[in-house]
Order: sequence, then C-alpha cells, then structure tokens
Amino acid sequence: MTAPETAPPAAGRRFLPLAIGSIGVVFGDIGTSPLYAFKEAIGQAARDGLTRPEVLGVVSLALWALIIVVTIKYVAFLMRADNKGEGGVLSLMALAQRAVGRRTPLILVLGLGGAALFYGDAAITPAISVLSAIEGLRSVPSLAPHVTPAIVIGITLGILIALFLVQASGTAKVARFFGPVCLFWFAVIAALGAAHIPDAPGVLMAINPWYGLSFLITQGAAGVLVMGSVFLTVTGAEALYADMGHFGRWPIQAAWLFVVLPALALNYLGQGALTLATLRHVGGTNFQNLDWFFLLAPEALRAPLVALAAMATVIASQAVITGAFSLSQQAIQLGLLPRMTLTRTSATEAGQIFVPEVNMLLLVAVVLLVGVFKSSSGLAQAYGLAVTGTMVVTTSLAAIVVRRAWKWSWLATLALIAPLLMVDLTFLGANALKLLSGGWVPLVIASALMALMGVWVKGSRLLSEKRRRDSLPLADFLTLMAPRVKRVPGTAVYLTADPATTPGALLHNLKHNNVLHERNILLAIDIAEVPRVSDEDRISYQPLAADFGVVRLRYGFMERPSIPRGLTALRKAGVPFDIMNTSFFLGRRTVVASPSSRLDRWQEKLFIFLTKNAASPTDFFQIPPGRVVELGAQTTV
Repeated sequence: MTAPETAPPAAGRRFLPLAIGSIGVVFGDIGTSPLYAFKEAIGQAARDGLTRPEVLGVVSLALWALIIVVTIKYVAFLMRADNKGEGGVLSLMALAQRAVGRRTPLILVLGLGGAALFYGDAAITPAISVLSAIEGLRSVPSLAPHVTPAIVIGITLGILIALFLVQASGTAKVARFFGPVCLFWFAVIAALGAAHIPDAPGVLMAINPWYGLSFLITQGAAGVLVMGSVFLTVTGAEALYADMGHFGRWPIQAAWLFVVLPALALNYLGQGALTLATLRHVGGTNFQNLDWFFLLAPEALRAPLVALAAMATVIASQAVITGAFSLSQQAIQLGLLPRMTLTRTSATEAGQIFVPEVNMLLLVAVVLLVGVFKSSSGLAQAYGLAVTGTMVVTTSLAAIVVRRAWKWSWLATLALIAPLLMVDLTFLGANALKLLSGGWVPLVIASALMALMGVWVKGSRLLSEKRRRDSLPLADFLTLMAPRVKRVPGTAVYLTADPATTPGALLHNLKHNNVLHERNILLAIDIAEVPRVSDEDRISYQPLAADFGVVRLRYGFMERPSIPRGLTALRKAGVPFDIMNTSFFLGRRTVVASPSSRLDRWQEKLFIFLTKNAASPTDFFQIPPGRVVELGAQTTV
C-alpha cells in the first residue's frame, strides 16, 4: 500500500514563480554549502598528505550524499509524508500523534528533541554561512594583505547584526528578490564548476559510488572524520520538508531536480577537478588546502563573487531565521512553549511573522559563536551534529507515520526506513567525533531548550490537572447558583481550558461583583493537529441555558488565533454578538512556590519564571484591551 496522494497547496497557482521563490527560501542553506563543505572535507583527508583516489573519494561521497539524503530521502519520500500540505519536524510529530491517536512519550520526546536541535542549527547556520563568504576576501590578491581575522569578524558581525535588526520591520519587500538572486547564484556556481572540469576530466569518475565506498574502506577512522565534513554538503536538506507548505511539493521538487542538484554537482566536480590539477603540480606531500570555491573564479571576478556569496548567505540566514519563527509559533500552538509575542510583518503573507524573544536569543547566540570560533573552519566543527540529530528524529517519526497512518506492514516499513536510518546514524556517528572540538555547542543549546520545553509541558499538565480538581462542575453551577444571581446588560466571554468546569474568572467575578451578564459565553480555544482549519470547521456553539453557552474556536498549529474575528461567526449561527457590548474575562493564575510541588525544585523555579514572562492572553489572542477584565489568583503545581 502506498502513501496517499496529497494535492499540493500550490495547486491552481503559477508553478514557475513558486519554483523560483523556493530556490531563494528553501535552498539558500544547502546552496551556500559549497563555500565551505568541500574545503573542510579535503582538509580532513589531507592531514597526512593527499592522493588522487582520496580526492575522487571525497567528491564521490559529496555527490552521493546529495543523491541519497536529499533526493531519495527528502524529495522522493519525506515530502509525501505531509500534514495537510505542511512539513517539518513538529508537523510530522502532529501527524504521528494523529496516526497513533494520542501523544505518546516517545512521540513527545522525538518532537521536543527535533525542535530543540533545529534551534541549534538556526544559531550556527547564519554564523558559518556569512563568515565563510567574507573569508573569500582573502582570495582577492589586491585585498588579501589587508584582510585580517579581525576585519573578517568585524564585517561578519556587522552583516549579521543588521540582518537581525531588520527582522522587526519584516522582509516582505526584499523577499521577492530572494528567488532571482539565488537563481543567479546557482547559475554562477554551476558555470564556475563546469569551467574547471576540463582541468582534470577524470574527476567525472567520482560519479561512480565505488570511489566513495573504497575511500571509506581504506581510510578507516580518518574516513569517518571526512564523512563528518562531507555531511556539510547536505545541511539545509530539512528546509525542503519544513518549507513545503509555503511553496508546495511539486515546485520544490522541480527546483531541486532541474536547478539546484545539477548546479551543486557541477560545482563540487569543478572544485574536485581544480584540487586534482593543483595536486598534480605540487605533489601530495606539499599539498596545501585552499579556498577552492573562490579559486574557481578568475582573479578579476573574485571580489564580485564574494559580494554575491555574501548576498546568498544572507538569504540563507534569513530562511533559517524565518524557519525558527515559524517553528516557535507551531511549538506555542502545540503547547510545547509558553505564549510569546507574535507580530505579523506582512498584510498578505501569512508566514511572515516576527518573534522578538527568539530573534534576540538567536542574535546573542550568533554573535557569541562568531566571537568564540572566529573562522568557518572552527564553526564547521560545531556544525552538523544538530542537523544529523534532527534528521534521525525526522526519520524515526516518519517510521511511525508509515506504519500507523499509511498502514504499511512491518516488513515494508523496515525495508524503507532501515537504510535511511542507517545513513543518518552513520553521519551522526561521524559528527559525534567532533563533540569535543565544537560539536558540544549545538548539543548544549538543544539540551537547554529541550529541558525548557519539557518543564513547560510537564508544568502545564500538572496545572491543568490541579485546575480540574479544584474547579466546580459547570452543571452544578448552572443548577445551584446561576438562577439566583442578578443580571446586568451585555455579554460576558470567559476563556476556559475545560468547558465542563466553571471558569475561575466567572467565580471571581461573581464573588466580587455579585452579578452575571444577560448572556454568558464560555470560550475554549482548541488547537488541532493539522496546520490550518477551514472556516466551516472554525466555530461550534452549544447552548447550555437561556443565558449560557459554550463556544469552541478551532485553529491549526500554523495559525494565530484571533478571538474577535472568530466570534463574528456567531452571528451566522443565529447567536447575537456585538463586540462593543462584550466584556472578556480572563483568569490569570500566578504560580507560586510550594514545598509540596510535584516538580523538582529547579523545574518549579523555571516553570514559575516561564509563566511570569509568557505573553499576555490579551495580546496573544488579539482581544481589544479596552474590553478585557483580568481576575487573578495564586496557585501551586
């Protein structure tokens, strides 16, 4: 049995503009890998001298990494495991939850781990990409004597800080140029590579996978180290899957197969040919690893190439930053992170959002990484471990989807997943050897974020259980108390997590004011395990009494809830609703420390900190501040 065919979200739109747009947003990261990936792999292989078979082995491994990891795993397989057209690790987690019927501990841990590792990747990608581009200034003969490490770091930090500062104003105006610029970038790197293949035509033999396998067999431990650097050629592959909802499956697949893959293959072959030609002249023992990418260009064109590379790396960084914002939104909606400020930076593009807290944390992390590692070679030691970890998580979640959602047999599932997982684990093991030389950085970032998300999930669950235990059943309230209370004109909306219980804000309002409104609505926000919910399924209304009713607003994990806009649909259901005559009552529970807390001491302190700094429900749900009444109470977990 095969996976169900899903019509791409791009259906009915113009195919070519979407394919060009995906080249800018989706392939920016993997498209800038030639700046540093081949150089790092050759550097590892040349530690004890370099031979022709070793160069062919490195090129072969790079080409087949692109074919196996990107083309087969992501383009041919994972892009079929979509969640209503959306991809990415959290989207896949939601799909696995729906297939199983609940959130199991395994699925939760995989989802938390994948999301946390992505943030580690999001911090390193801008640093290594921009740094490697600016280092290209050293390949310009007239500039090389003046390009000191301090100047490279200064220019890099200036570009990155400016990039993060403009996030608040949005990138919608410049994003339209991303696709054409990156399309030109791929044309340039393809032409540069193709021009140098005649330097050593024998490099074309690297297309034979035996050269890569032979290299690994003969090199032993050194071959594993090279594999860790070769993996840099496929960093950014996760973006193909994560950004599927923005462009659709078919434009991304077409852009990869007909533009990006051929350009990358030609460039790596060209770098390999230039290396072989250099090796032929200097000999293996006198070989010096150089910046092969920029040496592909004639001297007169290197300065413009550095400028173009800087533009491409900024675009690649922007794609990762935007991905971090989108991932944060999904995590908040799925209950993995506390509410944060979400600002839309475009009136027309739903995916253009800005999360100030995430932006600031990423900026601090990127500046620290550039300051500590100081070079792309240093950062290459830290890069890779987070990406390989995310890939292992993605493959593991995909196994659950294939078995439970697609209903494949265990034998068929293993036949598909086992080889892919073996490749992922091989790359993970190779990158694990970099642990002490920098690989610990993304693991520290990911571990901290995973601990934070785990504490938030656990604390939120305990708080919900306590609220349920301490609450008065709504049926008892409607029978015993509501009929005897004085009414005042207007409508009151009470936000609640459980419509079966009486909201704390309602009881506090009754306690302090001794009145109820003529119409009372208990409003529950439900986040579905799909990216978006149709307008027809958005709202449901259940009358409980003449003056009481329950409204449920459903949103997908890619949507930002708007209570006023959602409630306007009540009028279509025949329920009178006027926001100017409505008061919104929010219960704000302040969590305080307790000796009897079910959280560990450090977990309790962290959870209290997170609840205090979570975004206000008024802002998060876009409720007019002038219509809100907040009633607070203290509680423990």
